[in-house]
Amino acid sequence: MKLKGALIVVAAALIALVFFSAYTVDETEQVVITQFGKVIGEPKTEPGLYFRVPFIQNASYFPKNLQEWDGDPGQIPTQEKTYIWVDVFARWKIVDPIKFFQVVNNMVSAQGRLDDIIDPAVRNLIAENRLIETVRRTNRELEFELLDSDLKEEVALTNITVGRETIEDSILKQAQPKLKPFGIELVDVKIKRVNYVEDVRKSVYERMMAERNKIAEKYRSEGKGEARKILGDKEKDLKEITSTAYRTAEEIKGDADAEATSIYAEAFGLDPEFYSFLKTLETYNAALGENSSLVLSTDSEFLKYLKGYEPDRKK
Repeated sequence: MKLKGALIVVAAALIALVFFSAYTVDETEQVVITQFGKVIGEPKTEPGLYFRVPFIQNASYFPKNLQEWDGDPGQIPTQEKTYIWVDVFARWKIVDPIKFFQVVNNMVSAQGRLDDIIDPAVRNLIAENRLIETVRRTNRELEFELLDSDLKEEVALTNITVGRETIEDSILKQAQPKLKPFGIELVDVKIKRVNYVEDVRKSVYERMMAERNKIAEKYRSEGKGEARKILGDKEKDLKEITSTAYRTAEEIKGDADAEATSIYAEAFGLDPEFYSFLKTLETYNAALGENSSLVLSTDSEFLKYLKGYEPDRKK
């Protein structure tokens, strides 16, 4: 019975020994083994199951995949002494875990070392170049109209000789050698955002609004001119149509009057005395009103049809 109990204790001790001595490494990790603070052997960079001396040797895990560094936005003067806000990010990885463990030791310290090295490189490269070099990547033609002569001169100077991508590459090349002693490889550096400081931004926005207002006013002026032209053409067409219609109407009325006169002349020519009688009656109607008074001699021709005058009708 005592032997059985001893075997159980030995088995349990062996299981505990194996449990505390075994460790695993996955695809995104690399491990450095230390004994009393001193690195032992080569780092474990391949995924799998490994063993160590329990309680004496320690396993320190570090990421093997790409890591993110996001810098704090800061004010940086350009070559023209224009202050801008620049926000930069980078990607890095641990390529020598032993150096990293010995010099940096942990990820928090690594972020501090990256701050100390990348930020000065960013400031140096931004300060050495014009603002337009940080903003633009190519000399692609700007697709907008400018009216302000000062702005036209500025745009004429926007051709870049360095460009944003070259500045980013230069930051990477300047910072990488300083990170190599830490076992860190800087993979990429990119400018995430560039913006004017508040005072400069306000001035730029005001100039942009003034320029846009000039362009809008130009379009409004052209629109008013076009509207006046259209209205003038409309008035001209209306007058031409009215004049043509009036002329046509007068011609029709003239032709009708001539036709009527011809018909009247032909009709009254058949009996001149009857025509004279009708015209005299029309004259009476026009001249003799209700309160009219005439003083005429008895032999006046005007009253001949009122004196029993009988015209000579020839059949």
